[in-house]
Amino acid sequence: MKKFDFNMIFGALLCAGIIAMLAGFVSRSLVHPERLEADAVTVAAAEAGGGGGAAKVAMAEPILGLVAAADVERGKAVVKACAACHTFESGGPNGLGPNLYEIVGRKKQSHAGFDYSGTLAEQGGDVWTYHELNKFLWKPKGYDPKTKMNFIGVKKPEDRAAVLAYLRTLGNHAVPTQAEIDADLKDLTPAEDAAAAAPADAGKEAPKEEPKAH
Repeated sequence: MKKFDFNMIFGALLCAGIIAMLAGFVSRSLVHPERLEADAVTVAAAEAGGGGGAAKVAMAEPILGLVAAADVERGKAVVKACAACHTFESGGPNGLGPNLYEIVGRKKQSHAGFDYSGTLAEQGGDVWTYHELNKFLWKPKGYDPKTKMNFIGVKKPEDRAAVLAYLRTLGNHAVPTQAEIDADLKDLTPAEDAAAAAPADAGKEAPKEEPKAH
């Protein structure tokens, strides 16, 4: 047999083997699709578990204890991003958003001449307390999905504290009271964090004393 003929036969056999191997792989994939489903479940579980740890619900950090000492000028600088929609001076006009002078302690949806969404008072009462302003500033759409305010929010705790310190000066309001600070901490501290901060033996029954022998 010529060398050329041998090479052709060898090449044909090699191609046939490769084709058979690929055909087997394709047939196994079609017959056993559950392998893909198992992998998908594993990925979903990993994402939901956050690397094995319990997923925490995102929420605004309690910051009312920072307001008294917060930098008012920093807050004034932060709210410049809001000036496209709001005015801050006394008697200022409404824009795309209402005027915010004396917003602290003001009744929600009460500024004359502004067409509100009408649902803000359904979230945490009908007054803009420091506590409610903190939650709203963190994520307006999370606070009230129907609000007209399209703003991602002020995410840094120190920036929100500074903004509240600045808003406090627009009408010379008092700093948050200790009761307000405590309520802010209680409402905005996740339950798992509060449990972790509790004493290790909290909730456990005291060991019963064994009767002494007489």
